[in-house]
Amino acid sequence: MKEEMQTPSTSEGELGGSHLTFDLHKNKMGKWTLRLQSGSDTEVIVVRAFPIEAPETGISILSTDGKELVWIEKLESLNDAQSVSVLQALREREFMPEILKLDRVSAFTTPCVWYVHTSRGPTELELKGEEDIRRLSSKTLLISDTYGVQFVIKDLPKLDRHSKKLLDRFF
Repeated sequence: MKEEMQTPSTSEGELGGSHLTFDLHKNKMGKWTLRLQSGSDTEVIVVRAFPIEAPETGISILSTDGKELVWIEKLESLNDAQSVSVLQALREREFMPEILKLDRVSAFTTPCVWYVHTSRGPTELELKGEEDIRRLSSKTLLISDTYGVQFVIKDLPKLDRHSKKLLDRFF
């Protein structure tokens, strides 16, 4: 079952009324592939426009050279098969554990090691410098560790008192 989606004008796959029918699946090599109504398959990358603030809106399916092939305004507008495929492609590409609690830190100066509980379980992350903590909004922090892994604190006010006290030492 396929559903028509609105898309910006593109040189590939534009149909009358600017509606686009697509099928997202993995090819034999395990790469995500987009099949447009024309029947041609193209390897693609699925990305979120606003992965932290609005993860369910603004999803783009891009060719491997960065050309936008499909724009999905809202994830809920997809049929079940499309939604499952898009979410699976996003999960495989994105890895951003949410920090739920800070247990302790090795030092209050950087570099230091943070011992945290995340949405993926307990872990340690090494913080190179205070510049690796970025405030995205009054409630949201993005933290990059030494290895380039991005961690997020989505709702700073909801952290426990001990975690907030540890974080305050880095601001």
